[in-house]
Amino acid sequence: MKGRGCWETASVRSFCSSGCLNKFKKDDSGDDDEEPAAPADKSELHHTLKNLSLKLDDLSTCNDLIAKHGAALQRSLNELDSLKIPPESGEKLKVVNERATLFRITSNAMINACKDFLELAETHSRKWQRALSYEQEQRVHLEETIEQLAKQHNSLERAFCNTPGGPANPSKSLSEGSFLTSKGENSEEDEDTEYFDAMEDSASFITVITEAKEDRKAEGGTGSSSVDWTSADNVREVLDGTSFVPKDSCKVKRRVRIPDKPNYSLNLWSIMKNCIGRELSRIPMPVNFNEPLSMLQRLTEDLEYHHLLDKAVNCTSSVEQMCLVAAFSVSSYSTTVHRIAKPFNPMLGETFELDRLEDMGLRSLCEQVSHHPPSAAHHVFSKHGWSLWQEITIASKFRGKYISIMPLGAIHLEFQASGNHYVWRKSTSTVHNIIVGKLWIDQSGDIEIVNHKTKDRCQLKFVPYSYFSKEAARKVTGVVSDSQGKAHYVLSGSWDEQMECSKIVHSSPSCDGKQKTVYQTLPAKLLWRKYPLPENAENMYYFSELALTLNEQEDGVAPTDSRLRPDQRLMEKGRWDEANTEKQRLEEKQRLNRRRRMETCAAGCGGEDEKESDSYAPLWFEKRLDPLTGEMACMYKGGYWEAKEKKDWHMCPNIF
Repeated sequence: MKGRGCWETASVRSFCSSGCLNKFKKDDSGDDDEEPAAPADKSELHHTLKNLSLKLDDLSTCNDLIAKHGAALQRSLNELDSLKIPPESGEKLKVVNERATLFRITSNAMINACKDFLELAETHSRKWQRALSYEQEQRVHLEETIEQLAKQHNSLERAFCNTPGGPANPSKSLSEGSFLTSKGENSEEDEDTEYFDAMEDSASFITVITEAKEDRKAEGGTGSSSVDWTSADNVREVLDGTSFVPKDSCKVKRRVRIPDKPNYSLNLWSIMKNCIGRELSRIPMPVNFNEPLSMLQRLTEDLEYHHLLDKAVNCTSSVEQMCLVAAFSVSSYSTTVHRIAKPFNPMLGETFELDRLEDMGLRSLCEQVSHHPPSAAHHVFSKHGWSLWQEITIASKFRGKYISIMPLGAIHLEFQASGNHYVWRKSTSTVHNIIVGKLWIDQSGDIEIVNHKTKDRCQLKFVPYSYFSKEAARKVTGVVSDSQGKAHYVLSGSWDEQMECSKIVHSSPSCDGKQKTVYQTLPAKLLWRKYPLPENAENMYYFSELALTLNEQEDGVAPTDSRLRPDQRLMEKGRWDEANTEKQRLEEKQRLNRRRRMETCAAGCGGEDEKESDSYAPLWFEKRLDPLTGEMACMYKGGYWEAKEKKDWHMCPNIF
């Protein structure tokens, strides 16, 4: 007995002195002190796991020995128990037997714990290996992206230097240089002959720019459009883009600045943490997150580049007109790149007019026709021969890290002389880094513009931004096709800077096996370029020149006009505390008016029509069936401008 017990004690001491348990602790905690894993650490992980497995085998051997000798010990104790021994010795023998049993149970528990530890180590090892592989792949991808950017930069510099005229014509050089040669860094190739733009993940086509003479020969053999791109004076004037700034001078002097934005600190998370998944318009938001413009005024900002439509009136070809309409649809997003603040949600019945016939040649009227969901109707008349109307419903969701803004509804544009009627819808806007980081906004999705008279179509793709993408930020691509599906123009650019179009003279399937079409085009023509922001714009909510004038006080407007909204005016002046108080008052007044409408309808209509209790009849617009989309939409019914001329606003509700 004594010899066996000494052997067990020696075995346990030998096992403990081997440092196996210390090795476990070292392997488990060492990751916090060591450097980040390198590629060679994969083999080290395997080596560590192998050592752990060997130690576990040693533990299993020790467990078997302990079990064997423990059983022998218990047999010996049982034999002693069968002998006639004094009662005192029997009690001691019983205690020894219990201790031996506890020792064996503890040993088994230790072995099981070691097995669990090894399984846990193996699981985490696989996770570490996957994380290491992912980081290695991202590093390689980032290196390739940087290398490609360097090659593109060199290619642009060569294209800029080799273009005839050199720096004297930078816009043309940059435009043509943006189409990269297929050989990348081959500086010996003549870069004036052809360029390639391989848009791998953003579009289903590749453009090839060639000399205009060769394209005219190729075009002559196919008998294409009735207007020659390179020779028609009216087309060059409209689409060349050499004069993209309107020349009309404003007779009325407009303001060029507003008070600087105050520096208010606010804990955004304290307000937004309980609002995840809710409709954004139903979240009570202080003016600290707003800009001093209403959603009706933001909707009117879409007209900033109205001159594109004024030029489109003169187009004799519908596909050429489509290019300018597409550029106009993209230009409406250019004001959003820095505008991450939320516009004021208009009160029900609120209106906004833009009466700029003298300098802009148009009149615009917006009215808030629904509060939940927020919906605004808009109508524009231009003396140059076009009209635009839309009803936009804003659907927005707060997702925790970002806000998605989905404008719902169709936009209609009609040219009176030709009868061309265009319809399209807006893309999705996403505001990122709501909680942590710098706020930034992105546009994504596809837009289809349809000319319902000629059946021409334009497919626009807004490429979502990705840090690891090879595409340029805020990129937009598109193709203009006729009713037969034949592509005539390729559009390219970015929604925050400019758009260009290139006339297609030949198309063929891609020879690399991918589902893409290769378009051979003429050099790109500038359609639209963003106006520079005013001086000190960063302190004025990044407003454009037009945006600075939208909330300027004017005489003769309706009493429901956004310019007369008191909380918005107080915010513009920098008195945000007073603006928040006034905003709460206006919202409570709106809720009271809603309850009164419900009570009136309930009393007059009965319980069956109680669902209609919150229905609201707009003042200047009425619901009609849109024959083109098959949807019910609010359309202008007239009377506003006549009321303004008579200065008769007795029919307007008291909402402020």
